[in-house]
Amino acid sequence: MGFEPTFSGSEEQKPTVLATPFEKEGDFKAIDWKSFESWVLNSHRINVAKDIISYARRYAYCLLRKDLSEVAALRPTLRTHVVKALSNLAKFLGVHEDYKRLIRNYGISWKGRSVDELVIERLVKVQNPEEVWQWVKQVKSVRPQLSVFMDFLCVSGLRLNEAVESYNLIVKLHREGKLAEYYNSERQSLEHYRYPSLFIRKTKKCFVSIIPKTLVDKITFEDAVLKGKMNVQKLVQVKRLPLRFSDVREAWNSYMNKWLTREELDFLNGRVSGSIFQAHYFNVALISDLQKRTLQGTMEILNKIS
Repeated sequence: MGFEPTFSGSEEQKPTVLATPFEKEGDFKAIDWKSFESWVLNSHRINVAKDIISYARRYAYCLLRKDLSEVAALRPTLRTHVVKALSNLAKFLGVHEDYKRLIRNYGISWKGRSVDELVIERLVKVQNPEEVWQWVKQVKSVRPQLSVFMDFLCVSGLRLNEAVESYNLIVKLHREGKLAEYYNSERQSLEHYRYPSLFIRKTKKCFVSIIPKTLVDKITFEDAVLKGKMNVQKLVQVKRLPLRFSDVREAWNSYMNKWLTREELDFLNGRVSGSIFQAHYFNVALISDLQKRTLQGTMEILNKIS
């Protein structure tokens, strides 16, 4: 049984035939894109929302024609973004159950690469375990203005966008004399959970990062905030260096595994598993030596990139 999307606007605006694909995204006059953008922004951060809206506009005709063959042919990494964007559009139009049936009929996976593929990729990607730290030293050399930030990225384990938000928040709160509202100097920890709009997102979260006070002090001495994730990436790209920010987070996790348990790493990464132990019993505040062990690993990493 087919479906007819719910369109905004007058009857004259609605397409009478869906058999012919629209030539350009601008031809989708029937969809109230402004309302869709507002709807997406209500539940997603602006950078994520921009991607969802962009992919939804580009591939909306696949949903309207009920033909996902083009989506199925996309490379896995791109297909995942398109599938999720169209899922949001289908929810907005009130046809999500029909969209899920289409997904199943075309044999499309909601996920990107399989776990096996991800493991194999990591095994072949890094030949020398020290090469990620060497890349960090290169970035610090060609972009001295990013030196303190790169140290912070390496020892926090945060994703690039999270690290930029946290770094900028430290600078901002220090200027306002409110840094103690974010950085607990006694525990040497940044308490991200106090700023949920920045750090507690729908699927990606971060609650606490253990950072030595000496490094936080260095950040407070920085003159300017960073202009955003894209700007940091561009500063590195124009120096003809590859972008390996995600590898830094991977390296941090692998390295800190020497000092921290799986549950501790998951907590510091903002990963909350469905296990009964982590959901009901695990409390990082009761682990008296977590700070000491984390800072041991932190100092070793700082020595590697100095």
